[in-house]
Amino acid sequence: MSEQVLKRVDDGLEASLGRLFDFLRIPSISTDPAHKADCRKAADFAALALAELGLSAAVRETSGHPVVVARSDTGAPRRVLFYGHYDVQPVDPLDLWETPPFAPRLAEDAAGRKRIVARGACDDKGQVFTFIEALRALKEVDGRLPVDVTVLLEGEEECGSPSLPAFLAAHAGELAADVALVCDTGMWDRETPAITTGLRGIVHTELTIMGPDRDLHSGLFGGAARNPVHVLARIIADVHDGQGRITIPGFYDAVVEPTDAQKAQWAGLGLTAQSFLGPVGLSVAAGEADRMVIEQIQSRPTFEVNGIYGGYLGQGSKTIIPASATAKISFRLVADQDPVAIKEAFRAFVEARLPADCRMTFSAGEGSRAFLVPADSVDLQKAAAALEQEWGKAPVTVGSGGSIPIVGQFKALLGLDTLLIGFGLDDDRIHSPNEKYDLTSFHKGIRSWARILPALA
Repeated sequence: MSEQVLKRVDDGLEASLGRLFDFLRIPSISTDPAHKADCRKAADFAALALAELGLSAAVRETSGHPVVVARSDTGAPRRVLFYGHYDVQPVDPLDLWETPPFAPRLAEDAAGRKRIVARGACDDKGQVFTFIEALRALKEVDGRLPVDVTVLLEGEEECGSPSLPAFLAAHAGELAADVALVCDTGMWDRETPAITTGLRGIVHTELTIMGPDRDLHSGLFGGAARNPVHVLARIIADVHDGQGRITIPGFYDAVVEPTDAQKAQWAGLGLTAQSFLGPVGLSVAAGEADRMVIEQIQSRPTFEVNGIYGGYLGQGSKTIIPASATAKISFRLVADQDPVAIKEAFRAFVEARLPADCRMTFSAGEGSRAFLVPADSVDLQKAAAALEQEWGKAPVTVGSGGSIPIVGQFKALLGLDTLLIGFGLDDDRIHSPNEKYDLTSFHKGIRSWARILPALA
């Protein structure tokens, strides 16, 4: 790693910040049709910024907002694929913003830390620009990049990426690389970097239990007629045992256990039920009793009821036995669970508990698989060493309880492992008014990528 590159990053920070501010001024809200032209403007801006670095950059059409694809082709022995997004969330409620959301500014918090305040400051324009500005410093000092780079920036991440899978499938050859990099995640804390090495997959299900052919008078029929709400509640209650384990047969068969080294690292982080759940008004972890809280939220699969309804839901009382009851359910999956197999196992679980006089309808989306970077990945080890050089402490390798379908698509369609390296903080207020990105996150994020890319070469 050239010290001259790091010095160039430091000396050019003000100019880097100016370019980021220009990007942040574009109100590229992808979910709002009124901002369609702004999304294209943001794509054009990003493509021009990458072209200025000598990459062949183009704005490419999709069925929705365009994507930006940029490439360097120097014949370097390795190629990385960097993914990010230029679209942002809506700004409502506008009256809670201290200043206009697309008028970026530097502000200081009570501790004197400087922060960039604007919609998209962290999610994801500021994070994208840590990578772009690292490319700039490497190119200006060394005259070339240590690896060949493909940059893929989409404009629909905040509205579900509906156009991206088809684009990936159609351009898989063009997007081929040795490893994928994503900068849309966070650090463990303000001083400790993190690499997200696992993402849970997801399956959505809607289960409806039907009983009588109409709502019944609970006085005339109560005690004799089957109540679908009772049946649904009993089935849902049966999914977990007294220790928090999921009782669906075969549910855990394909689950990959963390290594002993990973468990030891997680234990050393000191995440407790009180520290994690206290801020949301809870205190007792409800997951598997023999697992640490950090395992419950990142490396273990889950079954959650997202909503349940049946019968009369209006004001006051209406004494009926409802004709049906419905639950909206989601599973979070871990490697190597198959979404299709989980759906079928749950269907069989429900059917086995369906009493006489009841029928069921069962709908489920396609779902997405979990993603896990192998603990012995050489690229993971190289990136971790580079981050440790920059931050003075080894990064935490963690899983994420959430799901990022694009990472699974990179694996399924391109055969790529993905390193998720981001510099966001828990208090960055992403998706909320007064979104911010610490100036230190931006500055040291650039420096971090300037170390990681040569390491991956």
